[in-house]
Amino acid sequence: MKLNLKNPLIFFDLETTGINIVSDRIVEISMIKVNPNGSEEEQTYRINPEMPIPKQASEIHGIYDDDVKDKPTFKQIAKQLAKFFEGCDIAGYNSNRFDVPLLAEEFLRADIDFDMKNRKFIDVQTIFHKMEQRTLVAAYKFYCNEDLTNAHSASADTLATYKVLKAQLDRYDNLENNVDFLYKFSSQNKNVDFAGRIIYNDKGEEIFNFGKYKGQKVEDIFEKDKGYYSWILNSDFPLYTKKILTNIKLRSLNK
Repeated sequence: MKLNLKNPLIFFDLETTGINIVSDRIVEISMIKVNPNGSEEEQTYRINPEMPIPKQASEIHGIYDDDVKDKPTFKQIAKQLAKFFEGCDIAGYNSNRFDVPLLAEEFLRADIDFDMKNRKFIDVQTIFHKMEQRTLVAAYKFYCNEDLTNAHSASADTLATYKVLKAQLDRYDNLENNVDFLYKFSSQNKNVDFAGRIIYNDKGEEIFNFGKYKGQKVEDIFEKDKGYYSWILNSDFPLYTKKILTNIKLRSLNK
């Protein structure tokens, strides 16, 4: 099934040094841009993470320090990547919880603002889990009737994710072939930041989604607990989360 698109849709996958979106780094990114006319563009980059790749990570994705020692850093290719993502919606597998937040962190460290307001995000894993409750390897076998060889290679996983979404649209009559529907269907909640630390309540107000103030309005807490904002800025939170909270803080001061 050809995807019904208004904007280009990029399927992407990351291989990384670990699973901490604050402290870990990208070692490989693979992307397939699907244009509204059906044409496709593929790009894959190995990246020097500027830190040692833990052995347990290398054993999963097969990328070792020697493989990336002469590759560009993320900052060196950040503008090129940002240009490729410009004007595109985004899709991936478990991407809303991991790949997108980590990618946003890398862009911010490279002084590039990765805006999420005008994009739609489709998480194929969420669609799969709502429908079948399995993993990517099983999803590929279930929907495409093929074995996923070279799993945990960014290129193989990216292509598999793209094929699975098209097969999902063929299989389920209640899935609409448009990005707006798939974005809403694959969203777990109404995130304000990529990591889901701040979400919208039913009134469209930003509330905390963690800690002792979970469920309470961000503006109210910043007014009641003057030190909470400073504590967050000086703690181990994603840069994008801090950016969002700073915007809310400044908005409150300007009222």
